[in-house]
Amino acid sequence: MKKIWTGLFLLSAYFSHAQLKADEVQTFTLSNGMKFLVVEDFSIPNANMYLFYRVGSRNEYQGITGLSHFFEHMMFNGAKKYGPKEFDRTMEFNGGANNAYTREDVTVYTNWFPASATEVIFDLEADRISSLTIDPKVVESERGVVISERSTGLENSPYRVLFEAVQGQAFAEHPYHWPVIGYLDDMKNWKQADLERYFKTYYAPNNCVVVISGAIKLATVKALAEKYLAPIPAQAAPPEVHIKEPRQTGEKRIMVQKQVANPYISMAWHTPEARHADYYALSLLADLLAEGQSSRLYKNLVDNKQLATTVFARYSESFDPTLFSITAAAARGTKTEDIEKEVYAALESIKKEGVTAEELEKVKNSKLIEFYRQIETINGKSNNIGTYEVFFGDYKKLFDAPGQYNKVTAEDIKRVATEYFTKPNRTVGILTAKVED
Repeated sequence: MKKIWTGLFLLSAYFSHAQLKADEVQTFTLSNGMKFLVVEDFSIPNANMYLFYRVGSRNEYQGITGLSHFFEHMMFNGAKKYGPKEFDRTMEFNGGANNAYTREDVTVYTNWFPASATEVIFDLEADRISSLTIDPKVVESERGVVISERSTGLENSPYRVLFEAVQGQAFAEHPYHWPVIGYLDDMKNWKQADLERYFKTYYAPNNCVVVISGAIKLATVKALAEKYLAPIPAQAAPPEVHIKEPRQTGEKRIMVQKQVANPYISMAWHTPEARHADYYALSLLADLLAEGQSSRLYKNLVDNKQLATTVFARYSESFDPTLFSITAAAARGTKTEDIEKEVYAALESIKKEGVTAEELEKVKNSKLIEFYRQIETINGKSNNIGTYEVFFGDYKKLFDAPGQYNKVTAEDIKRVATEYFTKPNRTVGILTAKVED
């Protein structure tokens, strides 16, 4: 135990000297409900702005699936002041860059820019939030883009094909059932009224958390927020997502065919959401199984037995109970059932024998070092602060995370493996080469 305690003590000492402290995060909320989290960091003359909108495919229903991802595209297609393509052009002219992503639970927009361009960034964001153009011609053009993106993604990515199939089987009732990009027939048939209602409901200031880190004073952020964003009116709170996925009572299996050289397999289990007490143990278990070349499944499946060319586990933050998945690409000549047996054997070993103290220490240290490195950059600060505010309910829980990881015991790992990784709770997807009729 001395070795473990020493390793974690040194990491905690490192964290105590890291750049970000809880009291460095300053907050305020505008009268329209838009919340701001601000970190002043003058280590470089730059800043970033993350806007977390609480909207994703979870908020859709059949008939309008894919709208969240669609609006991620539309947000760059012009508004009242800055017309088509002007958002990116103005951003680049001022030395900035941007990106965005959509998940089941959130849509997030990111801006990176010289601190001297801060007012321009506020002007750009205020324009598209308050008066985005939802012109039918623009809609039709962008509809074609996302339809093409869906087709190309499914054509080029065996993993995406398999994930969609497994997720669709695992969730029978909850809106995590459909893919983030949406169903093709829905994408072809969105109505103008659907678009306008969706934007008004979810792109409201009271449905957004803004995180700004960098060489900007809090007073400046407040003044610009009051000038550009406070005049945008709040909207009624979005409808609650009340559907709960029923407990799965039997194994589900699905076979998918596609032109691939070698088969793929993905196994998924229903697991809790980010705010659940088991989140940290499950997160460590994911790394212990498949993060890096020293992980159990990588050593066994890829290095030792050469049954797979790659293997990884996925368990991400979510608002509602989600999936913990293990996915592998089979090596040439390997049967997916051989990989499947090895994965189950690894899980059974953890259930019965647990994990060693050294093994748990290693995966904790790796997780914590990654965590500390992220929050040393202004980008990592904003991303992590926003993630904890939105998914965990309070940005302050970010500063509890190292302690939460440290508290996980070998018995906790054994317990969550036993509780969640059961046959009735799993869904298995296998992707094989397409066979002509």
